[in-house]
Amino acid sequence: MAIGAHTRSWRSPVASKAHLRWRYGEAMAAQRLTQSSILETRLVAQRLSGPPATNVVEATRHLLAIQAQDPRGARLALRVRTPGGHVSAVDDALTNERSLIITWVNRGTLHLIAAEDEPLLHMLTTPQLRRTSDRRLRQEGVSAAAAQRAIAAIVNTLGADGPMTRAEIRAVLERARLPTAGQAMVHVLFRATLDGHIIRGPMVRGEHAFALAADWLGKRPEINRDHALAELARRYLVGHGPADERDLAKWAQLPLRDARAGLTAIASELTKRPDGLVDVRRGEVQALPPPRLLGPFDPLLLGWRSREFVLDSTKHVVTVNGIIRAIALIDGRAAGTWTMPGGHVALRLWKAQGRQPTAALEREASAVESYLAAG
Repeated sequence: MAIGAHTRSWRSPVASKAHLRWRYGEAMAAQRLTQSSILETRLVAQRLSGPPATNVVEATRHLLAIQAQDPRGARLALRVRTPGGHVSAVDDALTNERSLIITWVNRGTLHLIAAEDEPLLHMLTTPQLRRTSDRRLRQEGVSAAAAQRAIAAIVNTLGADGPMTRAEIRAVLERARLPTAGQAMVHVLFRATLDGHIIRGPMVRGEHAFALAADWLGKRPEINRDHALAELARRYLVGHGPADERDLAKWAQLPLRDARAGLTAIASELTKRPDGLVDVRRGEVQALPPPRLLGPFDPLLLGWRSREFVLDSTKHVVTVNGIIRAIALIDGRAAGTWTMPGGHVALRLWKAQGRQPTAALEREASAVESYLAAG
């Protein structure tokens, strides 16, 4: 592992009450202590503090949805929340167990979810994406009629031949003289997902293949929408609390009225904090986690309106085109970024760290490399 550093203003989130009062005054001290409480509790909710999840499926169900347009990032999100293991466990769950899938849900982005949670998330988070889908199809020169013919061709072929890779689906559409140029095929696949026909199921020759939702998952159950909103709110808080209705609305891209309705339905189960946030009832807050390496697009950076509780500044982590870099976590907060040139972790800290955090990050780097190594 290579470690570089440059000086940057950085403050530990764990400071004594006396120091905070001296440094910032009573009001600022109270604000900082509130932020520390938010950090500690959310780290527990995220399964980064306290006991890890027992396996990749439990970790995924706990978080409900893990952003997965970066496949390695989604797998690294599970590494840091489960005890040891190898990345092959994720592929096994996708391909053999059929317990995990990747599909377009929250915010119109690919997410890794438990197969059993697909009906809930599909019902609540995909209808509002149709307007964007219509616009993007038009921009790619795909008429509504052509999109429907392409979707029918995909559904018929998957039904006859089973899961297929993107390249195989492209060949099907090209033989039928249907649009595939530019981003046209991606948006046809997106629309077929929104319409409930397909999901990303098994790994085929190292590539994620598309499958018919009905074939891979079975028939979707009927779900009462009010009950679904309550369940979504409950499950969101389990993995992201404390939070508020605007946090939930942003995370799931729900209308604010729906987020509010879901939280109102479970109000008797919740604890309201002095800062106005709500949470499920939890045990004692755990100690901050040891230094960890989180992958790109980790759920810790995507679950709320603001990232201030874990980032002093987003300029080193969030790029202008929306890429969220992999981070090093020390005392529960971002302390640097890392990459993997040539399959080896290269860490860039924003401030020189002591011997113990540095040694811990070196162990983490080795663990990441082993986790991702070819089996």
